[in-house]
Amino acid sequence: MQRSVVRPSPLFYLLLLITIAGGALAAFVPPITTVGGRDALGTLGVFVLVLGGWALSLTLHEFGHAIVAYKGGDYEVANKGYLSLDIRRYTDPVLSIVLPLIILAIGGIPLPGGAVWINRWALRSRSVSSWVSLAGPLSNLAIGIVLTVVVGLVQMPFGLAIGLSYLAALQILAFVINILPVPGLDGFGAIEPYLSPQAREFGAKARPWAPLVLFALIFAVPGFGRLLWDLTDALYGAVGGSETLANAGQVVFMFWRY
Repeated sequence: MQRSVVRPSPLFYLLLLITIAGGALAAFVPPITTVGGRDALGTLGVFVLVLGGWALSLTLHEFGHAIVAYKGGDYEVANKGYLSLDIRRYTDPVLSIVLPLIILAIGGIPLPGGAVWINRWALRSRSVSSWVSLAGPLSNLAIGIVLTVVVGLVQMPFGLAIGLSYLAALQILAFVINILPVPGLDGFGAIEPYLSPQAREFGAKARPWAPLVLFALIFAVPGFGRLLWDLTDALYGAVGGSETLANAGQVVFMFWRY
């Protein structure tokens, strides 16, 4: 792959700067005061850090699909702008950005919001096709692990630690959700090349509505959503995450609920 093929867009750097600004605000202005109250600026810092970080992770998730597809034979992803790290290339403005961010803000559940259109026929093998699907959720897992390790190893202000911890937990949760073998999600895409023609046909028909049913179950059946969080907590704890810090970050981020 030529180095010039990947050209990060100015919008990616803008999102990065906004996220860093939120982290700096959370670091220098404690979101929780010594008497147990809330500081509006510190809370805003955590909120911007988590939302900005989630938008960046969505971009990297879809870029992961695209870069593996490019290396696997689908060179059209470069012409489609998928290697530009421009979030607009992966999304519908409402369904892929606004709605998932609103659901994240309301319910703390990270909806898979992006999409890249891969020419599966151009890929060299079934194995490559599977790795194209896996690249997205694995990027979430990698981001979650890196953030968790950073929080564990680097001394940092409380506000920054809880914001990064909650963002790390959301990345692990995004991995858990995306890896489910549900049509329309990456977990199904990973096994789809090895399924029978009938199963692939069913998956194609179910792809538009199956993820909606899944998220309806998450919100309507508390036990189901709790199971996903339990799996997330187990993985998050296994890589050294602090559930206490992540919970504090969620409380500050979702300031209207607590």
